[in-house]
Amino acid sequence: MSDGTPPASPTGISQASPTGIPRASPARPDVTLVPLEPPDGRTQWAFEHAGRCYAVFTAGSELHVTDGACPHHGGPLAEGLVRDGVVTCPWHWYSYELATGRCRTAAGYELRRYPVVLADGRPHAALPAASPAPSWSQILRAHARQATHATGAGPD
Repeated sequence: MSDGTPPASPTGISQASPTGIPRASPARPDVTLVPLEPPDGRTQWAFEHAGRCYAVFTAGSELHVTDGACPHHGGPLAEGLVRDGVVTCPWHWYSYELATGRCRTAAGYELRRYPVVLADGRPHAALPAASPAPSWSQILRAHARQATHATGAGPD
């Protein structure tokens, strides 16, 4: 018996809602939903979450979320030119298709994209959950292992 909710896809994101944006499926520990609130009058903007920068673009009626830095040399994509579903980095003019992430300028570059889903009737970016910060104990052990391997010291 169906409750009217579309089935979840293999990515854990439900099929499209009437607005065309997929509905968020039940909570997943590896995904964090971040609300997308456009600044007044803006069709592209940047935001930070868990120490990373992301860019949001409105192309037609669709929202696209990408990494905020250009894969070429880290230019601020949210400040780039968007035309016909393609964003062009303001630093070196590398262009990326928003729908696929494909670089139109050079082979070997691809723009990472993130799903946009509806949660509570509002669009959210479905971002990878942040990894917990390592403890001081973990940091010091890793440092000691590196020093041991670099000097060749340690037990035989």
